[in-house]
Amino acid sequence: MIIGIGIDMCSISRLEKALQTPAFIEKVFTEGEKDYALSRGGKTRHLASAFAAKEAFVKAGGWGLGRVGLKNVALERREGAPFLSIQGNAESLMQSLGVRSAHISVTHEGDYAVAVVILEG
Repeated sequence: MIIGIGIDMCSISRLEKALQTPAFIEKVFTEGEKDYALSRGGKTRHLASAFAAKEAFVKAGGWGLGRVGLKNVALERREGAPFLSIQGNAESLMQSLGVRSAHISVTHEGDYAVAVVILEG
């Protein structure tokens, strides 16, 4: 049963401006997300995909980013396939809704990164 669906689109050029502030990078992205972007030549589009994934997740659950915690949801990849690593408040909120799994799809084209999250119960 689908518990929630969330989608988000992130402007890559807008995020690139925000990335000029080191405090923003440390507040928003996990080490794994930063490492992945660096392994791909530091491409901002990968961090934009991670940011869109966090936003799509909170929209799917009906929560705010502050309630979930930016680093409690991370976009990771296993054999190239994206998945969400969820911990802390994000995990507790999922359990409170009866969510068993979170499915994600991400893409980037031109100046935009898009993520879709489906929460399944």
